[in-house]
Amino acid sequence: MRKYFLGFAVGIVAVLLVGFSYVRLGFINSCADMPVNSMESMIAMPSLDASVARRAPEVTNPVSPTDDNLLAGMKIYQANCALCHGDVHRPQAMLADALYPRAPQFVDDAPDMPENQNFYIIQHGVRLSGMPAWGQTLNAQQMWQVTTFLSHMDKLTPQVSDAWKTAAGGSADSSSPAATPKINMHGMNMGGQKMHMN
Repeated sequence: MRKYFLGFAVGIVAVLLVGFSYVRLGFINSCADMPVNSMESMIAMPSLDASVARRAPEVTNPVSPTDDNLLAGMKIYQANCALCHGDVHRPQAMLADALYPRAPQFVDDAPDMPENQNFYIIQHGVRLSGMPAWGQTLNAQQMWQVTTFLSHMDKLTPQVSDAWKTAAGGSADSSSPAATPKINMHGMNMGGQKMHMN
């Protein structure tokens, strides 16, 4: 019996060493534009959800969903988030398929996480993805405004919806100049606002 357990333990260590060596020696493809592995999808997203649920403080959103707050959140979202997560004119964002894992497209699939968890992701980002920690750039009020906008983006008032269409500019036709934001090495210029990449 002892030999059985010893053999089992040695087998587990061997598998772990092979896995570590496979990763460490560069056998995993690091390209961001490759198809997302189905096994990775089944493991990564539930793991992320569980990690955020475990760590996000149980706080209540202090920002009420007034038009003013939704407009402020929309402007921050459009300037900093729409390039990856889409907007009212481009539900499939410019960089939708350029990130690994793929960035969620919020116009077609509105975020349904609790607001404290959305805030936590905005504040701290997601490692090994394109999601930055916006707590380095935005203050708490701004992050809560974006959180509020995300929670209400599928049920905006006509005033906020019209303002978003104007802020997004252009049309769904990606060949239109207004629908193609300019990107430079120092940041992203969207709608006249610059986002510095840290």
